[in-house]
Amino acid sequence: MKISARNVLKGTIVEVTKGSTTAHVRINIGGAVMTAAITNEAVDELQLRVGGSATALIKASDVLVGVED
Repeated sequence: MKISARNVLKGTIVEVTKGSTTAHVRINIGGAVMTAAITNEAVDELQLRVGGSATALIKASDVLVGVED
């Protein structure tokens, strides 16, 4: 499969929390934890489970960084 995502990060799922329509999947990537918001249907179809492997694909044309005073 060819993709145009700029970052492909492999990690381990540490938490899956389903809401009414959207799930939050937390992935440990080298000690940093990233949270992805995906549909509950996608969680089921991909069989995402705590302890399982996952690959996060990040596609963004702009990344904004802010600094707090």
